[in-house]
Amino acid sequence: MGPGRYFKAAFTYPWNLLALFGAIGLGLLSPLPLDVWGPIVLAGELLYLGLLGTHPRFRKAIDAQQHKASRVRDRGRAEETLRKILAALPDDYRRRFHDLRNRCLELRTLAARVRAADPALAAPLDDLQIEGLDRLLWMHLRLLYSQHALGEFLRNVTAEQIEADIHHIEQQLSRLASTETPQALQARKALEDNLQTCRERLANYQKARDKYELLHLEISRLENKIQSISEMSLNRQEPEFISSQIDQVASSLVDTERTISDLSFAMGFSPVDEEVPSLLQRKTEQERS
Repeated sequence: MGPGRYFKAAFTYPWNLLALFGAIGLGLLSPLPLDVWGPIVLAGELLYLGLLGTHPRFRKAIDAQQHKASRVRDRGRAEETLRKILAALPDDYRRRFHDLRNRCLELRTLAARVRAADPALAAPLDDLQIEGLDRLLWMHLRLLYSQHALGEFLRNVTAEQIEADIHHIEQQLSRLASTETPQALQARKALEDNLQTCRERLANYQKARDKYELLHLEISRLENKIQSISEMSLNRQEPEFISSQIDQVASSLVDTERTISDLSFAMGFSPVDEEVPSLLQRKTEQERS
């Protein structure tokens, strides 16, 4: 967005609108003609917009407001995606996610109890670390959904079916190889296009199968990492170390996040990169045992 947004914000500021309409009202009630008081009001308004719209503190405040509004919108979209994923997941996948999340909650509660009994024994997770674990749990949930969606895709399509289609088309092309009539040339062109499509489908299927196996390994690895980081809250006294571990795990999942993005054709809706929904600080409405 350009600098015009600052002038728009300055113009729509309630006190400015009140003053502007008040000045216009006074001008209409005064005996002075419009060509006298109109330029004065306009000049005053332009001076106000020029001073406030270019002021660094005002611009900084507008940027902060718009950033906050953007985060609220992003959080809303993330919450909506969370509801869709939880509603779409089968019970076993949903239970797997909640078991991991509940393990984090239990360890967080235990750390708080130990901390209350003896502050020197354990440090509770701070807000930054909770946000980090929320991010990892969000990755875990999306990986589970990707695995489920990809599994459904692989169950509905088999390599044998596609290979059979390819073999059938190749046979048809073989029979037309020696025919040069206009109809035969047109039919061959259609078959060649269909053959190319089938080969692309086969390559896509093989890619999906490879990614399904990768997701299985990544989910198990992430579950162990999340549990390990949660347990550190009981055994380590360095909050910075725990935060660094969260950042390392998140960074190691960059390629996996790209994999999720590549799987939008099987997921039904594109994955999101916006604000992470809160998963540890409050219970989700969709929780089911």
